[in-house]
Amino acid sequence: MAPVTMVEAIREALDEEMQRDPSVVLIGEDIGVYGGAFKVTEGLLAKYGWERVIDTPISETAVIGAAVGMSYQGLRPVAEMQFIDFIACCFNQMVNFVAKSHYRWGGPVPMVVRGPCGGGVHGGPFHSQNPEMWFVHTPGLKVVYPSTAYDAKGLLKSAIRDNNPVLCLEHKFLYRRVKDKLPAEDYTVPIGKLAVRRPGRDLTIATYGAMTLHSLDAAEELAKEGIEAEVLDLRTLMPLDRQGIIDSVRKTNKLLVVHEDVRSGGIA
Repeated sequence: MAPVTMVEAIREALDEEMQRDPSVVLIGEDIGVYGGAFKVTEGLLAKYGWERVIDTPISETAVIGAAVGMSYQGLRPVAEMQFIDFIACCFNQMVNFVAKSHYRWGGPVPMVVRGPCGGGVHGGPFHSQNPEMWFVHTPGLKVVYPSTAYDAKGLLKSAIRDNNPVLCLEHKFLYRRVKDKLPAEDYTVPIGKLAVRRPGRDLTIATYGAMTLHSLDAAEELAKEGIEAEVLDLRTLMPLDRQGIIDSVRKTNKLLVVHEDVRSGGIA
């Protein structure tokens, strides 16, 4: 199998889950005819039709409101935010309907909200945010944030199959910069389990998303000075793999948290 980009891996996950489960539907702005702002959903309209790949008006509140209603009725919608910054427009829907429904009364709300986030691509202040902690602090939501194409596919598949609402954050800097060879067989990546990207004994670096690449680069530089850093890719921010972090810090006795979020109130 040839290596695929993160964009291609996400498209594969959507395609495979739509084939596997007819209740999986896609909804969002320009995801049909145009194939999405970053072409993640390209070709899926032709394959699955208008009833399962739904183009919407430019209203994030309407997208999430429709998706949560679908989930109440037994569908498994995957809602795309064209840029994750615009999730602020539907904060009420996310916090007071999507999150609270499953959290309060246990009814399944099997929906996914996914979209591109992060800076470093000249997107400006309205297309470069990292709003993950708004939702990590919201009871009832799961939040995943992959750094590899392999994890992007596996985590999205797990999210679609989960009866909890899941927010999937995809750093746009990684969309076409990271590639992986993916298994031909079906696989998932468990939500709530970190990955050790580099073993070490002197320092634990806990990170996620695009900062994983920078942290690995930094660890290589530290190694030249005899310092062996262990790099943990959190992958899931809620629920957080606390035990995985504790196990590493017990070994190294030092923890450095690296993230791209705002300086105050981030995951650190």
